[in-house]
Amino acid sequence: MQSERPIPVLLLGREVGQGGSERQLAEIAKALDRSRFAVHVGCFHPEGFRSAELSREGIPILHLPVNSLRSFAAIRGAWQLGSYLRQRRIQLVHTFDTPMNCFAVPAARAFRAPVVLSSQRASRRLSKRWEQHVLRVTDHLVDAVIVNCEAIRRHMIDDEGVRPEHLRTCYNGLDTKSFRPLPKQRPAALADASLVIGVVCALRPEKGLPTLMEAFATVVAGSPSPLHSGLRLVVVGSGPMLETLQGMSIRLGLQNRCHFEPSTADVAAWLRAIDIFVLPSISEALSNALMEAMACGCAVVASAVGGNPELVSDGITGLLFPAGNAPELAGGLERLIVDENLRTRVGVAASESVRQRFSLEESVRRMEEIYEELLGPKLQTAR
Repeated sequence: MQSERPIPVLLLGREVGQGGSERQLAEIAKALDRSRFAVHVGCFHPEGFRSAELSREGIPILHLPVNSLRSFAAIRGAWQLGSYLRQRRIQLVHTFDTPMNCFAVPAARAFRAPVVLSSQRASRRLSKRWEQHVLRVTDHLVDAVIVNCEAIRRHMIDDEGVRPEHLRTCYNGLDTKSFRPLPKQRPAALADASLVIGVVCALRPEKGLPTLMEAFATVVAGSPSPLHSGLRLVVVGSGPMLETLQGMSIRLGLQNRCHFEPSTADVAAWLRAIDIFVLPSISEALSNALMEAMACGCAVVASAVGGNPELVSDGITGLLFPAGNAPELAGGLERLIVDENLRTRVGVAASESVRQRFSLEESVRRMEEIYEELLGPKLQTAR
């Protein structure tokens, strides 16, 4: 694609705060080549902490004040979006999550945006039934659906009936300058820990966090060794499962071994406090949290669902276990606790694997390639 001026593109997500899709949107927006793309971002909730990051990069943020897709505000928001597309001559609209797929894809198509792309970054089974119906309609409105791993690509073909040629794969990318191995640093809350087992994620049901609580309780109860007596569990994140997990920690007698930390922008610092990172998801695509932990050199244990096996090679870059199986997870944790050499080996291999395969640079290069592929014919037709 050749163009004298940067092509205006609009990237849309529900918000610009916590969450993997939000981080991917912000990182892609900041890293796209400004000589080729004039980047705009739009969202329903612009107060997230990534808003400041985007503003510092000089990226305009469009606030679409839509609190419900089944309200008059959604109609006003659609007209606002349409006006923005026309005034800025936006050539490509790319939605990054389910709410924006449902809202902005029909609006962008109605206002004749030349290229419209949606994203599927998790199983559609996690969406509400009405959202699933709308998403299936949007599949026929977009020029392509962007998926972030092979597991979701297969899900879209096998379960949703999307044609393979209508899909484009762009793996999540990670800033390996920010997420890299450094010496372990414990915060005050974990200062007395011999080893720290932990997770950093949104505390939602699909993350399977009760399985981690149960497995940790099994490990603690199974050995009286000094190493085990100093084990600590840290859960970093916010969400609807917080009270349930705190209640489990009391019921299982773990309240003095568990630390709950609200979601934070300084994820890397907490990952460097964790020796063994666990992602026990029941459903997962390509997990940003797992990638970040691997990049920081944590020994990781993940459920063998979705895109996790695409990230973790069992026994080489981490350990895998059947989702929801607390005894199997406890066994994996025990292996890593007692075998320092194994912890070190899989941590080093994990960091190197992410650096080579899932860098932000590679993800941005692939996204630019997709944008140019789909823009090219439309721009030539416009001439």
